[in-house]
Amino acid sequence: MHRRNLLLAAPALVVARAAHAAPPAREATNRDHGIASSGPFEIVARFDGPGPSGIAVTQGRIFVGFPRHAINHKGATLAELKDGRLHAYPDAAQSLPSDRPPATRLMSVHGMTTDARGRLWVIDDGKLAGQPLAPGAAKIIGIDPATDRVFARIILRPPTLLPDSHMNDLRVDLTHGAEGTVYVTDSSFGLSPALVVVDVATGRQRRVLATHPSIQAERGFMAVVEGRPLVFDPPAHPPAFVWGGVDGVTLSPDSGTLYYSPLTSRRLYAIPTALVADFSTTDAQLARNIQDLGEKGVADGLATDAKGRIYTTNFEHDAIFRRNADGSFDTMVHDPRVLSPDGIFVDGNMVYCTLGQWNRLAGLNGGHDLRVPPYYLIRFPTDTPPAVDAMKVTPG
Repeated sequence: MHRRNLLLAAPALVVARAAHAAPPAREATNRDHGIASSGPFEIVARFDGPGPSGIAVTQGRIFVGFPRHAINHKGATLAELKDGRLHAYPDAAQSLPSDRPPATRLMSVHGMTTDARGRLWVIDDGKLAGQPLAPGAAKIIGIDPATDRVFARIILRPPTLLPDSHMNDLRVDLTHGAEGTVYVTDSSFGLSPALVVVDVATGRQRRVLATHPSIQAERGFMAVVEGRPLVFDPPAHPPAFVWGGVDGVTLSPDSGTLYYSPLTSRRLYAIPTALVADFSTTDAQLARNIQDLGEKGVADGLATDAKGRIYTTNFEHDAIFRRNADGSFDTMVHDPRVLSPDGIFVDGNMVYCTLGQWNRLAGLNGGHDLRVPPYYLIRFPTDTPPAVDAMKVTPG
């Protein structure tokens, strides 16, 4: 039936059903599945210092990023978690604050990932709270955990880098380019987001899709954060929740598809990497090949497992969802402690996620810092182990 005819028929349906009383409620209160905790997870680490953001695991080693763009802290901006303690990585000279030139040290590590060879890659957004972005500060860094040495250092420069750039997250594709291609999300500290594409071998770089709707923060967007309805409506009202353009990014298992999403949006997009990695492809050609995969909730970080399932953080629901291959969703974790789930990473059959309480920052709450340490790093299984029947005899 045509939609208009359905609408015209709706009043008759309502009248026909009005004669039947609703059954009495069986519960004293609403059975809201969004209230109770769900999904198994464990706390890997508690951090009492700076809030964590990026997370990556490779060769059994755990790496965590602590950006300085919101709080210019004095701790390590990149650290390895060993025996429950944080160790500046790759060394104190590069990870701790110093007077060294910005291009030669880590300023503010945000997103991180690994490539198909198990090497660690981080995006240094270069921003220190209260200071302008210094030349050489924003960069892509590749570190080989086998030697703990930096093997790639690609400085991001104008016109790829803008004064209000926020180089937020990255993924590395070794199937395109002589030494690989890096896709970076510039979510922007202002209103100028874009995807950034970098060829590792040459350092060649460019901004793409800067004006496309799939990259932009949605004006008039409302998020419900810790029970408060908050609307993104600059310049009429200053933002009261973490906001931005393209932010979450992840690759398909074969690196053939790039998935991405703006922070201030509920939609998920996909585009072939063969087109994005090709510097001869125009924005118009890229735009024609973007696929809108529908809603996935308000996500910060995205990650993909070996089966192509996408894990998406959700700061409205204190949760982490999973988008399955058929487009259906599962709630993997939901808990009041899952505040501002941010960086997310899949290592084998385990998913790691940092919880930074970013929506409680002073800049979003009238100058009052509402964060309550500790901040957490959690993990949970990609698949729930099968139930064990104690009454059933097992072979052998």
